[in-house]
Amino acid sequence: MNRLTLLAAGVAGLTFLTTAPAFATAPAAATETVTTCGSSGLQAGLATRACADVTGTTVEFFGRVGLAGPPSPGSPAPEPRQLFTTLSVEVIGSGSPIARELPVIFTASTVEARGQVVTAPCGSTVRASFGVASFPWTAKPVVHQVTLTC
Repeated sequence: MNRLTLLAAGVAGLTFLTTAPAFATAPAAATETVTTCGSSGLQAGLATRACADVTGTTVEFFGRVGLAGPPSPGSPAPEPRQLFTTLSVEVIGSGSPIARELPVIFTASTVEARGQVVTAPCGSTVRASFGVASFPWTAKPVVHQVTLTC
């Protein structure tokens, strides 16, 4: 090959490189939901726990109610029981808590009392209190808090 042919091939290669489409930017990462739960407590003879689903700056708190332990072998299934639950949520340092009462029918399987969603700025701490009462027991709320680390 002579120099003119090599020069023409080099210019064609440069033209190809400069007209090639740019790489597409990577899509933004989907915001992931992280679920955390606080310590378990005993209320109305049942195991209770306050939990949170955190997605970005949005937090949905909920309470879980389940059997405190496995039933004795051969024992009958527990009778359905009316529970009175209270779920209270507050953004620390930003006003008073928002409370919601949710009646729940408990049988033998774990149930969730959902419904409190808050949005708060990054760095905020959000706290929930979950109480369960059933005659003759009063509520002894369990607490869970999360800090939004966006």
